[in-house]
Amino acid sequence: MEFCVEDSTDVSVLIEDHRVVFRNGDGVELYNEIEFYAKVNSKDSQDKRSGRSITCFVRKWKEKVAWPRLTKEDIKPVWLSVDFDNWRDWEGDDEVELAQVEHYAELLNKVSTKRPPPAMDDLDDESDNEDATTN
Repeated sequence: MEFCVEDSTDVSVLIEDHRVVFRNGDGVELYNEIEFYAKVNSKDSQDKRSGRSITCFVRKWKEKVAWPRLTKEDIKPVWLSVDFDNWRDWEGDDEVELAQVEHYAELLNKVSTKRPPPAMDDLDDESDNEDATTN
């Protein structure tokens, strides 16, 4: 999640197991609270500050389980939007990875298939050619 602010120095971000609280106390009072759809790992979550934004990296408690939305409530706040630059489709990942593994296994089978060595009857022996030219 990314919160855009004018100055990120006087901003408090509190990531808890079921919610994130964002508040700014530098004269302009801002307060946002998002109650998550499901439990997150607050100890393994963090925030990163730049001049005009704060990015929160929140790790879900159950990582391989897709959420239908970020918030607990079915209603999306008007100020909340999806960052499609960082979008990841969790449902399709397993299928793509499985297809890649199957393709790799096919390639290995083709390479490791044992075939009889090629016949070499039609190759000239260099020593025979040398004898013919020296005589």
